[in-house]
Amino acid sequence: MEIPRMSQFPLFLLVVWGFGGLEAPAEAQDVHCYEAFDEATGSCRSLLGTGVATQDCCLNRAYGFQAGEGAPCQACRSAHWSEWSSWGPCSVSCMEGIQRRKRTCHGWNKGTCTEGSHEWEARSCTPRECCPVDGGWTSWSAWSPCSVTCLRGFETRQRTCTNPAPVCGGTCPGNKEERRPCDTRQICPTHGNWGSWGNWEACQATCAQEGSSQKPQQQRRRLCNNPFPSTMPPGNPCPGSDQDQQDCVGLPFCPRDGNWGAWQPSSPCSVTCGIGRVVENRQCNNPAPKYGGRNCPGQDTRNHICNTGVPCPVDGQWTEWSEWSKCERLGATFKINCEDIDGTQSRTRVCSGRAHDGKRCVGDRIDMRSCYDIDRCLMNGAWSDWSSWGLCEPACGPNPVRTRVRECKPIYGEKYPEQVEGQNGQMQDVNFWGKPFAKCNLLDGQRLKVEQKTPCQNVPHC
Repeated sequence: MEIPRMSQFPLFLLVVWGFGGLEAPAEAQDVHCYEAFDEATGSCRSLLGTGVATQDCCLNRAYGFQAGEGAPCQACRSAHWSEWSSWGPCSVSCMEGIQRRKRTCHGWNKGTCTEGSHEWEARSCTPRECCPVDGGWTSWSAWSPCSVTCLRGFETRQRTCTNPAPVCGGTCPGNKEERRPCDTRQICPTHGNWGSWGNWEACQATCAQEGSSQKPQQQRRRLCNNPFPSTMPPGNPCPGSDQDQQDCVGLPFCPRDGNWGAWQPSSPCSVTCGIGRVVENRQCNNPAPKYGGRNCPGQDTRNHICNTGVPCPVDGQWTEWSEWSKCERLGATFKINCEDIDGTQSRTRVCSGRAHDGKRCVGDRIDMRSCYDIDRCLMNGAWSDWSSWGLCEPACGPNPVRTRVRECKPIYGEKYPEQVEGQNGQMQDVNFWGKPFAKCNLLDGQRLKVEQKTPCQNVPHC
């Protein structure tokens, strides 16, 4: 399922479930269990073993599993969104186009999104401000002299791409040089040249005993036939000798093949919780290969699955802060709404998902601040500057557009002090709570918000 992302500032929602909160499948099944789940590609890495119960594999939330060979990889954790991918290529190579990126929902059980679904974002892009324009060729130059003084050769002519010159990386189609054959009507002498050396004659022995100092000879020959020298006009014969010889210095000692020694454990279980592996090694030393003998066939390491039966720790994670409470002045018998009288408000959050001695959340559960209650108060306002252009919306669909706005914002400093004295005797900032009514002069016939829209250019098909 493809879900287009409309907001200029994507909202990442992270929900971490405790192991006790996971819902196991209706029927336990044996799966292929992996040590790691790659969030960027949605693939499993580092196979631990097959035929592992899903619940055992998912004792460690960082693991992943496949229901069978070729099945998609699933993460052991609760479903949540991956990181956004890198922005894709621009839809055009010049002028304005758009580019997209996406994120995918991965997870074994219910979470903040639906497993296998996608979200997309799109933005405008301009690889180059101009597009290439091809140039034109000048006229051909005169033909050059023939390239040889006997028999047949060739002559050439050139032209340049300057009539006019190309613009913005353009080119001129066609070749900048032409050639044609030419005949001098003169016969050339043919000089002799050696053909390739023949193969070395075989040595009498195929392998030698260690410590032997005798080195037999081997020979090879070549012919002056590549080509033969001509007689009319006379060509030069081949220089040098037609024979060559050398010692058989490369004879190897007679080979001895290797054989494996016994398997030996090389490590304890690789983990202290969940599923891990035990590694065994063996050496090719019973005996070791010598003088070109063959190495031992097969692998020198093998793995066995080890199951600790212990769930891995899950650290606690703070939930999002709650909404700020109503701005109130505790114990006051008078109204503070629309008055320059400060009050207090609070918000809370919960440390959730901690299991199996995982780390507790760091920080405070309650946050408090000073405030002014300006809810539904009439205030003088001023128009904001234009915002930045937003994303192309819809990200996948016909005729996407991007928008920017100006808004009527209240002017707070006219009535309300920006700082008050706190309970500790120190000055502290005061926040504004509620939705006031801002009053601005008309702008383009609007009192609260003015929008500008422009179409996104060169949009590719989804």
